[in-house]
Amino acid sequence: MNKISNWFCAVCLLTTLAACTAVQTPTEDKNLTQYVDPRIGTGDHGHVFVGANVPFGLIQLGPTNYSQGWDWCSGYHYSDSTIIGFGHTHLSGTGIGDLGDVSFMPATGEVILERGKLGEPESGIYSLFRHETETVKAGYYAVRLDRFGIDVELTATKRVGFHKYTFPKSSDAKVIIDLEHGIGWDRTVEGSVVQENDTVVSGYRFSRGWAADQQVYFTAVFSKPIKDFTFENLKRGPVNARFGQMNAPYGQVLFDTEAGEAVYVKVALSPVSIENAKLNMRTELPEWDFEQTVAAADKAWNDELNKVDFQTTDEKTKRIFYTALYHTMIAPSEFCDVNGDYRGADKTVHSAAPFVNYTTFSLWDTYRAAHPLMTIIHPEKMPDIANTFLAIYREQGKLPVWHLMANETDCMVGNPGVSVLADAVLKDVGGFDRDAAYEAMKNSAMLDERGQNWMKEYGYIPCDKENEAVAKAMEYAIADWSIAQVAKQLGKTDDADYFTKMSKAYEYYFDPVTKFIRGKDSEGKFREPFDPFHSVHGYSDYTEGTAWQYLWLVPHDIEGLVALFGGKDAFMQKFDSLFVVEGDMGEQASPDISGLIGQYAHGNEPSHHVVYMYACLGEPAKTADKVRYILENLYTDQPAGLCGNEDVGQMSAWYVLSALGLYQVEPAGGRYFFGSPVMDEADIRVGNGKVFKIIAKNNSATNRYIKSAYLNGQPYDKPYIDYKDIAAGGVLEFEMTAEL
Repeated sequence: MNKISNWFCAVCLLTTLAACTAVQTPTEDKNLTQYVDPRIGTGDHGHVFVGANVPFGLIQLGPTNYSQGWDWCSGYHYSDSTIIGFGHTHLSGTGIGDLGDVSFMPATGEVILERGKLGEPESGIYSLFRHETETVKAGYYAVRLDRFGIDVELTATKRVGFHKYTFPKSSDAKVIIDLEHGIGWDRTVEGSVVQENDTVVSGYRFSRGWAADQQVYFTAVFSKPIKDFTFENLKRGPVNARFGQMNAPYGQVLFDTEAGEAVYVKVALSPVSIENAKLNMRTELPEWDFEQTVAAADKAWNDELNKVDFQTTDEKTKRIFYTALYHTMIAPSEFCDVNGDYRGADKTVHSAAPFVNYTTFSLWDTYRAAHPLMTIIHPEKMPDIANTFLAIYREQGKLPVWHLMANETDCMVGNPGVSVLADAVLKDVGGFDRDAAYEAMKNSAMLDERGQNWMKEYGYIPCDKENEAVAKAMEYAIADWSIAQVAKQLGKTDDADYFTKMSKAYEYYFDPVTKFIRGKDSEGKFREPFDPFHSVHGYSDYTEGTAWQYLWLVPHDIEGLVALFGGKDAFMQKFDSLFVVEGDMGEQASPDISGLIGQYAHGNEPSHHVVYMYACLGEPAKTADKVRYILENLYTDQPAGLCGNEDVGQMSAWYVLSALGLYQVEPAGGRYFFGSPVMDEADIRVGNGKVFKIIAKNNSATNRYIKSAYLNGQPYDKPYIDYKDIAAGGVLEFEMTAEL
C-alpha cells in the first residue's frame, strides 16, 4: 500500500491554511454527560446495557427484564415493561446473553420466589414499570416499580453498587436477594446468602453459561437494621444435560417502613472472596452519601468524556457522538479487587497483581475500531490491557479470543487478540514485555485448534474440514499479517516471511470467474452450488455474512486484493456494485447482517473498514459520501439508534472515529485513513498533557470532502495520519469543500 499516497495526491489540491500553535490541555472540563442518552441502542437489535456504572467498572447495576431472548442479551429492551430485579453485572451489545449476577428486588407483601408467568406479576417476583417514571443518565438509573409502589434509584463505583429504595408504609417491606436469575444462557450452579449481623448479608453465586465457570462473591450493607432474614435454596431441575439440576437460592431481608422512607443498600462484588468484597466496599464506598456518589459517578464519566471535546452546533449529532463515546467505555471491565487480586483463566487466585486485570473482551468486534480508539484516548490503560492479555496467555496457553469473567468462550473466529496486542507493540505504548508479547502472538497462531491445523497444512482452511472455513481463514490471515509486522520490527526475518505468506490465505479462496471469495475443499475445488447472496446463520463458509460481505475482508493487503481482479478498474467496478446490488439472503440468514446499503452490511463488524478502502485506493470522495451517509442515516438519537448489535463498543467506536474523520483500516500499526469529519473542531486529549486538535473548516452537510490538509501548519498530502503524529499532539486542519 505504499502507492496510496500518490493516488491520494492526484485528487488533493493543497491550499494555504493558517499555521498552528501548540495546543494546551483545557483547565476546566465541560459538562458532557448532559449529551449522553443511554436509551440509544436499547431498541431494535442494539442490545446495549441500561443502568448505573462508571467507566470500565466491574459493576453494571441495572434492571433485568422478565423477557428473555436474543434482543434481551443485555437483560433490557426498550419494548419491555417488566423488571425481575436489578443485577450487578450486565453485558452491552453482545449477541449472547450472560451475567445478571446477584439480583436485588425490593418488594412489599408476600412474593412467590420464582420467575412467574408473563401477564401475571403476582405469580412471581417481577413488577411492571413505565418509561415515564424511568430516568437514565451516565452513572444513575431510577424507576418506579408499579406493583409495589417503590421508587428505585441506583448508582455505582467501580466495584460497589449503591441502591436507594423509597418504600410505602409497610410491615412487610423486603429486599429479595435473587441468586437464581441470570441472563441468557446463565444458570446457577451454587449460591448462598448468610446474615452476618443486623445490617450485613454476604454470599456468593457460582454459575455456568457463556462463561462456563463463573464465580462472584458479594457483601451487602443495609442502612436500616434488618427485622428478619430468610434463606431458601429451591431446586428447579433437572434443567437440561448442560446444566444439570439448578439451585435457586434466595435471601429475603425484611423491614418495617414508613411512607416515603428510604432504605439504602451498598453491594460490593469480588471475583475472589467475600473478604475482598468487603475490602472493596471499605475502600471505594465507606460513606452513605447517595447523592455524592451519584455526583462522583457523573464526574468519572465527565473525566473520560472530556478526552474528546467535540464541537458542533448540531445538538443531535452531539448526543449521538457522546452517547457513542460513553458506550465505548462500558467495557473492558476491571476484573480485580482494590488490592490487585483477581481470578485467572487458570481458575486460581492471583494475588496483588502489578497491573489492572480486565475482562469482557469481544475481540472479533473490538479489534477493528474500539481498541484503536483506546490507544488514542486511553493510552494510560494500554499497558494494563496488554499485561492482561499476557496473563491470560500464561494462564490458558493462548491469547484471548472472547474472554469473559476468567473464562475463554472461544466465541467467533480468528485470533483477534493477536491484532490488538500487535497494535500495542507497533504503536510502542510501553509498559509491557515486547518479547513476551511476540512469543504469545506467535504461539497462539501456531496452535492446532479452531482450524489452525488446516492453515498450516493447506495454507487455507478447506470447507470440507471446518465449518465457517472462509471466515476463519481470512481472520487468521489478518492476525498473521499483524504478527509479521511485529516480527519485522523485532528483526525476526524468517518469522516475518512465514507470517506474511500465511496472511495471503485469502488468495486461495478467490474465484477469478465469479470474482468472489468462495469456499474451497481439500482437493482445491470450489464449493458448489454457489450463491453470493445466501446466508445460513452458523452453518456456511462465512460467519454472519455472505460472499458479498466477505470479499472485502482483506484490510491488511488491499493492493493484493486489487491485483486478483487484474487491476484497479476491474476492482472498482465490483466494489461500486457492492453498495447497490440486491438479492435474497434466504430465510436462515444471520440476523446480524443488518444496516444494509446494497449488500454492504454496516450492522456487522467485518464490514467496518470497507468504505475506507476507497480512500486507500485514491478515491477519497467515495469514502466521504459513504461515511456521511452512514453517520447521518444508520446512527440516530432514538432507542433504535443502532443498525446492529453494539458489540461491546465497536459499533459506537466506528461512529466516534468516523465523526472525527479518521479510521484505522489495517488491523495494527496505526495508519488512520481520512474520511469526512462532521464536527467543526475537536480537541482530543492523547495523554501526557498533550492535545491533538482537528479543525474542519467550512464543514457542512454539502461540504463533506477534504479539499486540502495541513499538519502543524505544514502542507499534508497523505490520505492518512500516523498514530505517532496523533500521540505527539498538534493540529490537523482540513479545508472542506462541496466537490473535488
